[in-house]
Amino acid sequence: MGIFNFLTQEVAIDLGTANTLVLHKDKIMVNEPSIIAIKRSTGEIIAIGKEAQKMHGKTHEDIKTIRPLKDGVIADFKAAEYMIRGFIKMINKGKNWLQPQIRMVICIPSGITEVEKRAVRQSAEKAGAKEVYMIPEPMAAAIGIGIDVSEPMGNMIIDIGGGTTEIAVIALSGIVSDQSIRVAGDNFTDDIIEYMRRQHNLMIGERTAENIKIEVGAALPELDNPPEDYAVNGRDLMTGIPKQIYVSYSEIALALDKSISKIEEAVLRALELTPPELSADIYQTGLYLTGGGALLRGLDKRISSKSKLPVYVAEDPLQAVVKGTGISLKNLDSYRTIMQ
Repeated sequence: MGIFNFLTQEVAIDLGTANTLVLHKDKIMVNEPSIIAIKRSTGEIIAIGKEAQKMHGKTHEDIKTIRPLKDGVIADFKAAEYMIRGFIKMINKGKNWLQPQIRMVICIPSGITEVEKRAVRQSAEKAGAKEVYMIPEPMAAAIGIGIDVSEPMGNMIIDIGGGTTEIAVIALSGIVSDQSIRVAGDNFTDDIIEYMRRQHNLMIGERTAENIKIEVGAALPELDNPPEDYAVNGRDLMTGIPKQIYVSYSEIALALDKSISKIEEAVLRALELTPPELSADIYQTGLYLTGGGALLRGLDKRISSKSKLPVYVAEDPLQAVVKGTGISLKNLDSYRTIMQ
């Protein structure tokens, strides 16, 4: 039996719209953008992850960059397969002497359809996985931040990723009520691009908008510890000449207001659908924020003032989902009822 265990490689994957994290032997081995670059003429993969991200928005006609996931689900089946395969190769660098059997747990949005689930499973199998299990993202996030999901105590998780925001009330190893909306980090990026174009007549790319979001992104126009104004380089729409302007966090809070309001509405909707006994628990436990969107300055305060409930940002919101996926992989028998 020990020999067969040795030949089985266990891999936990947080397959995200913006970033993919791969955990192996309790260590995060891969933390890369979910993007690949391919040569149009030959179909050859020339870069994956960070290397492909550097090319995004700067390619000539023979190279194209593809983000295989959109709104939390696979949009390009072939590209997703190549990307998963490439990330698994990163784990097995220098271990070509033996091809282990791969047991894989992948997290998926809770609002995913059966067709979309099948696409994830097939991509993983084509990338070399012999066993594929799937776990809903809010459940993985709850396990990752240390919540005992098997307890009859209700907990609400708000996982704001790149493509989707997952809001779920969890109790007794199941999702009691959930809301999955396709408003998340990517929408914030689009909002910033649109705001810069409309307000400053400045055309910026996706990567620049992403940097603005990280450096001065905020959910509230007034913060206790405001970040410095950020220099943005782009193309002037009036003259066509490159120029630089400075933006403040208050401007970005204004740009993101509409998308954040949609997330707030979904949180309130999820609370409305929660059974009364679990509502009583949530009043005690509060709401937990995970995912990259949880890092947006002031978002916890804004959701807290809207819901009148305490909101806690997870200690490591970006890695909560992959850590929970890894724990469920190590304890497959305990978490088998959660798996799909």
